[in-house]
Amino acid sequence: MDSFKGKYERVSADNYEEFLKALGVGLLLRKAATVSTPVMEVSEENGTWTIKTSTTLKTMELKFKIGEEFDETTPDGRDVTALVTLDGNKLVTVQKAKKDGVASTKSVREFNGDEVVYTMTIDGNDDLVCVQKFKRV
Repeated sequence: MDSFKGKYERVSADNYEEFLKALGVGLLLRKAATVSTPVMEVSEENGTWTIKTSTTLKTMELKFKIGEEFDETTPDGRDVTALVTLDGNKLVTVQKAKKDGVASTKSVREFNGDEVVYTMTIDGNDDLVCVQKFKRV
């Protein structure tokens, strides 16, 4: 898992704006998110993993221990119970909404050498898949 650690820059994003729209993110925030070039930094200390994603506008930090549930407020404002598990070379995050009518999501970060393929889906919306690709910097 040490091979996961490092900094990665986004090189492509498919269906990202559509994904954000389906989550109810407003137009200005969607536009800002889609034109930015985020850098994702993956680190670990004493079993606690941190995935920090930074753009010129905002920095988001996800801290977790693999296999331990935690409460999270997502960048788009959803209150969720989250769980990150390890599946081979993948970190799988499941975010279950705490309120009815709020989207639950699943994201998979697949680490392939110097590339991370970040796939996001919304429960109950199988037609919409967002895929972002990051390259190690």
